[in-house]
Amino acid sequence: MSPVQHAGIPDAFWRDPVERAKTDPAAFGELYDRYSARIYRFVRSRIHDDGLAEDVTADVFMSALRGIRNYQDQGRPFSCWLYRIAANAVASHYRNRRPQLSLDDAIALPALEMDPADEVIARDRVRAVWQAIDRLPRQQRAAMILKFSDDLTMEDVGAVLGKSPAAAKLLIYRAVQRLRLELARDLVASAF
Repeated sequence: MSPVQHAGIPDAFWRDPVERAKTDPAAFGELYDRYSARIYRFVRSRIHDDGLAEDVTADVFMSALRGIRNYQDQGRPFSCWLYRIAANAVASHYRNRRPQLSLDDAIALPALEMDPADEVIARDRVRAVWQAIDRLPRQQRAAMILKFSDDLTMEDVGAVLGKSPAAAKLLIYRAVQRLRLELARDLVASAF
């Protein structure tokens, strides 16, 4: 590399594709080539549909490309940042997904014996729990969604949140305690 190309530009810029990608979107392709297969496998293991996993993986890399300028190395591998984006994208996918059932499948279903009133009550309870989760502090809410919506292990929850598995477990414990109090309060209030 000539001194002219190097003038005023830190050596890390030339060695580190992450630093180059911050100012050159074309350099982001190098990061995509390096990490796309791993991120796809991560997403695919949680979504179980090739087409949707490809779409979510594309969303992950589009989000990463949009946010790369704000990325700051905090001593963890760059892939941790991508996995965190991927976990959030998977959570968003499931949160926004509406159950779909084809008409043929609906016709083939046997009649359910559940009383419609019981079904409405059960649906309201689930909705109340998720609304209460939405009101939790940001870290507790993220831990609950990753653990119970995405079915991640404590190690994965901790890695995504940048915490130890023990700290992730404590977040979930505190969130559950808070939910118990809030839902009990709501139940008492609705009884009057």
